Amino acid sequence: MKARLVFIGGFLLSMMILSAQNGQVDYLRKVLGNLEKIESATYFVIEQTWEPGDTTALVNRKTFCIEYDHPGDTTIGAMFVNFDGVDTTKAVFGYDGTIRAIAYHDIKKLEIDDFTTKPLPFRPLSSPFFNYTRNIIKYALETPDNITVVVEDDVTDWHIRIVINENEQVEFFGKACHLPVNPYCWDPTSIYELWVSKANNLPYKVRREMSTNISMKECLDAQLNSVSKEKFDLLLFFPKDYKIMKYGERKNVQYASKLLSKKAPDWTLKDAAGKAVSLSDIKSKALLIQFTGIGCGPCRASIPFLNKLRTEFSIDDLGLVAIETWKREGYALQNYINRCGIKYMLLGGTDEISKEYQTGGSVPVFFLLDEKRIVRNVFDGYGEKVTDKEILNAINLLSLSSE
Repeated sequence: MKARLVFIGGFLLSMMILSAQNGQVDYLRKVLGNLEKIESATYFVIEQTWEPGDTTALVNRKTFCIEYDHPGDTTIGAMFVNFDGVDTTKAVFGYDGTIRAIAYHDIKKLEIDDFTTKPLPFRPLSSPFFNYTRNIIKYALETPDNITVVVEDDVTDWHIRIVINENEQVEFFGKACHLPVNPYCWDPTSIYELWVSKANNLPYKVRREMSTNISMKECLDAQLNSVSKEKFDLLLFFPKDYKIMKYGERKNVQYASKLLSKKAPDWTLKDAAGKAVSLSDIKSKALLIQFTGIGCGPCRASIPFLNKLRTEFSIDDLGLVAIETWKREGYALQNYINRCGIKYMLLGGTDEISKEYQTGGSVPVFFLLDEKRIVRNVFDGYGEKVTDKEILNAINLLSLSSE
């Protein structure tokens, strides 16, 4: 039979209840102590993400990670490099306590972010596995936040479930960070689950659930304290001939603007039912194309405006297409259509169309095409009311008639 324990509230209440319940606080401290002994680690990570309502993971990714404890960094508290899960010599992302580096191997460029372009009270980094789980457990033991923790004995593992009932979402960018109120988040509840092996009293899997999305990481083949960080140089992990660019230089509007006054690249894509749709199939006088991503907050916030356009203009006057470029499958498109009440066409995109429209993979980006499919306007990003007005004014300049 599973042993199940619940404790509620912050550190003091947790102490009082758990001390009377077979020393579970002591066990969590033991796990935390084991995590704090890890100075370095190498391992594979299986990462998965879901959208609320989906039963199958939308993203499955395998990476190889080298992680180092870095107490001198008071933000994240770790240094790390992530590599391709198949070609473990190909570094794709890294952080050294001062900068983060992102490799774009297709264009042989390395983007460096020193966190000064867009200053925040935290560094929005997905922490490496052992740093991540260590901070979650430490938070559960010490926080005064309104939390509920359930600890279950799963025979070979301990399963820990932490529900955070605060007015803001809580993310772990190193330490726990209360995020600013998000207008695209309808429920701020944050849920974290950890699976701890009884064999070594270390976590091997963690799941994070928000109202906006769900993610899970599983650590495999971990080798602990086997590599030295004495000569760690982040840039040495990347090809020397890659061009260095500062964070923000890859902003998609710089690329998308090159399409202005030019014929829009043709495409043939599939809708949620698998039906092929081509740009040439759409015969409207004007066409608004949105490059979007399931899981993108501003993209979701734009849906009411796009739905309104669909009802205000006839299909003959204004075509409206959203292209999902985060490569979700058909079932995910249909789930998104149903959940968000989308009244316009949503198609599954490809890497090729993102390159042809030069978005750099960023979303949302809007392209307004005239009857000859010449790109007349490009709108980068979405701000409610401001972008609505800009797009509507541009449509009206094409002399379309509202119904």
